[in-house]
Amino acid sequence: MPHLRHRSPVHGLDRRNLGPAEVLAQSVAGAAPAAAMATVPAIVAATAGPGTLWSFAVATAVALLIGSCIGQFTRRMAAAGSLYSLTAQGLGPVAAFSSGVALLVGYGVLAMAAMTGSAIYLDALVARLGGTEGSRPVLVLAVCVLAVLATGGVLVRVRLSARVVLLVEAVSITVMTVVFLALLGADAPAGPPPPDPGLGGIAAGVLPALGAFIGFEAATAMGVEARRPFRTVPRVVTWTAGAAGVLYLFGAYTQVSGFAAGGLTTEPEPVLTLVMARGEAWIAVLLDVGIAMSFAACTLATLGALVRVVFSMARDGIVPARLGATHPRFRTPHVAIAVALPVVAAVPAGLLAAGVAGSQVLAGLLTVATAGYLVAYLLICLAAPLFLRRIGELTAPPLVVTAVAVPVLLAVLVAFVVSAWGGVIPLVIGVLVLAGLAWLGWLRWRRPGELAGIGAYDETVADDVLVRP
Repeated sequence: MPHLRHRSPVHGLDRRNLGPAEVLAQSVAGAAPAAAMATVPAIVAATAGPGTLWSFAVATAVALLIGSCIGQFTRRMAAAGSLYSLTAQGLGPVAAFSSGVALLVGYGVLAMAAMTGSAIYLDALVARLGGTEGSRPVLVLAVCVLAVLATGGVLVRVRLSARVVLLVEAVSITVMTVVFLALLGADAPAGPPPPDPGLGGIAAGVLPALGAFIGFEAATAMGVEARRPFRTVPRVVTWTAGAAGVLYLFGAYTQVSGFAAGGLTTEPEPVLTLVMARGEAWIAVLLDVGIAMSFAACTLATLGALVRVVFSMARDGIVPARLGATHPRFRTPHVAIAVALPVVAAVPAGLLAAGVAGSQVLAGLLTVATAGYLVAYLLICLAAPLFLRRIGELTAPPLVVTAVAVPVLLAVLVAFVVSAWGGVIPLVIGVLVLAGLAWLGWLRWRRPGELAGIGAYDETVADDVLVRP
């Protein structure tokens, strides 16, 4: 009988406790489809015009390809470090470290954006019910309250947290589905006819459309805690990409058809414009509630993934070991939570308190988060065939998937760099890249052994197969 460990490298987490629905909630909430289906189509339409639906269709196909690459790992191993731990098995430590840094940026900044988005729509709801919209104290207070609630949400046992996320996201998707069904057939005031974008415009629209999917892989961080991870996690990631794509196509169709005479690309809030054209005030209230709840669920799911990446890095020895501690009762990485949450909350709260417009904060944070995710997605797609070759299971289909996904992701990354050039966003990303390089250099100098061994994942232990008397 082969020697079995007495405890897993990721011991301390609540192993094998989440059912399929609870794992699904993590990925669905990470993508925040209820919020994205209301906000992203207008951004896509700015370049794709009448071809918006085609841009979303291509983005859905790309997300499914990425999910297929992720599935090559999650059908064979369970990890808490999401794509960071998985990439190590195919591309080695430097690429895995790069993926880890990209995920820290992606998860961390997306959580900031989700807090901001929830605060903006809660503020709009307050204004709709008689308050003052755009109140700086209300926005800052909303972010702080959400941060406190999120801290409690990710600290308690993962099963309870997952059920809360499941409930909130299910309600938000239901609410938004009702809203968009009610808006079918609503006609906005006519605007100038949209120009034909051609294939170039549709291709340019894939970038923001793909940005709507970021976070859909969040369930990979729950591999250790999923009850049947090799079956549940890959299915959840694929289902999330497909279901989110359907919701986005539905949301885009409603908005494109509502602005058939033109005007979608010039509307800052196209869904609200359609609501006003419909003349039903209750729809606007539901809209604010649905988007705010979706962003709140995204905050919880993304923070859960973020602290597990930090936890995994600590177990690998590339961040302070204390960050890999788990709460003895809740079995969650409580030290990582205590370190990460104040930073995540302080950035949006500070920007809003400084007087930066909420929409500007939200757009900027989402742009930075998208950069992190795109790098992580590119690396996992490159790693998949190399991982399969290493274990002797490489076949033609994974090679084809990688051969299609990698050039598309490279093109999207180039388009992202070009579109974001100028302004403060490239400076922020540049600083983050330099910080990551400095961190990598320090690890090479002071902790080369730990760097070479990164990529800890869950392993079978003696208690999993032995029955004690």
